[in-house]
Amino acid sequence: MQPTTFRFAFGPRNYRLMWAGLALLAAGFITMMFGDKANYGEDFVGITLGPLLLLAGFAVEFAAIMVRDKSLVVAPVAPAFTPTLTAEQIAAANAPVAPAAPTTAPTYKRL
Repeated sequence: MQPTTFRFAFGPRNYRLMWAGLALLAAGFITMMFGDKANYGEDFVGITLGPLLLLAGFAVEFAAIMVRDKSLVVAPVAPAFTPTLTAEQIAAANAPVAPAAPTTAPTYKRL
């Protein structure tokens, strides 16, 4: 048995994407706060640009979770020994086995 090594679920690329997505989300929320004070933020910056930044931030966060980092891919290891089975051994292993008959009748007690 090979020793197991501890590995994180995400690689460095995933964490960089998560930070970029978090920055986009923060920029989107901050952008929605700013805007024309007379219109209570109901201008291009607050109504259009902020939500677009939020959508982009959530898309980057989704990609950060779903993208597989190439540094985490483990190459498959070939088994060291592969036994060869003969046809007789395979037939013996797959042969049906009759269930054992009970030797005594079961006894039941009434309470």
